[in-house]
Amino acid sequence: MKLTIYQVDAFAERVFEGNPAAVCPLEHWLDDALLQAIAEENNLSETAFFVPAGDAFELRWFTPAEEVDLCGHATLAAAHVIYTHLGYSKPALQFQTRSGLLTVMQKEQGLCMDFPATMPLITTAPAELIRGLGQAPEQVLAAFDYVVLYGSEEEVLALTPDFVQLQALGLRGVVATAPGKQVDFVSRCFFPKLRVNEDPVTGSAHCQLTPYWSQRLGRSTLTARQLSKRGGSIGCELRGDRVLLVGKTVDYMVAEITIA
Repeated sequence: MKLTIYQVDAFAERVFEGNPAAVCPLEHWLDDALLQAIAEENNLSETAFFVPAGDAFELRWFTPAEEVDLCGHATLAAAHVIYTHLGYSKPALQFQTRSGLLTVMQKEQGLCMDFPATMPLITTAPAELIRGLGQAPEQVLAAFDYVVLYGSEEEVLALTPDFVQLQALGLRGVVATAPGKQVDFVSRCFFPKLRVNEDPVTGSAHCQLTPYWSQRLGRSTLTARQLSKRGGSIGCELRGDRVLLVGKTVDYMVAEITIA
């Protein structure tokens, strides 16, 4: 069996920027163990698989360790493949996922994803979180990740996490954020439980960050930058209980998987 696979840099304007995702179109679902093995072999933070489902597509995301409920950059990459390589021409496409129906639209600024918003709430910081970060934040909130607030970009950039400590936390991961200098807010994202110590650019994290910063800054439309080594930019807009995330995509590789 041979499968075409694409590697796409998401939230990027050029190769070697943003977050690389593998995308594998399928005619029908393969065994879950095989999907997980492909994701582990790819050794990227996410591999996306999709199959046609009427006028929509069923979409699933796998880290090297497990399937996840939501992934922004791999959704962006999958939409890029459908539009750029598979000839899809409608202005919007829909994905059926574990997180419900997700819509991706073509915009002048890039591809725009319509995701569910999740407001993080103030919580008590576990000891492992503070030890793992090495620098106490101004405030700790929680949604599906811990969201830790610092006062400046410099503090976020200076973090050198202890990933063993962070791996012991109960939630998916840790998102460190602060006001930005040239954008509204910045972040770094750590997911050692998913075997992704630091994710280059994390769309799903901005489902939590956008409601928080929108409320704090009093504006629904925001600009964001993730301060990983690769870096990436995200346009964010809060619309009620939904978040619109806009990013650009760049092809890195088209290849073929051979499975005996």
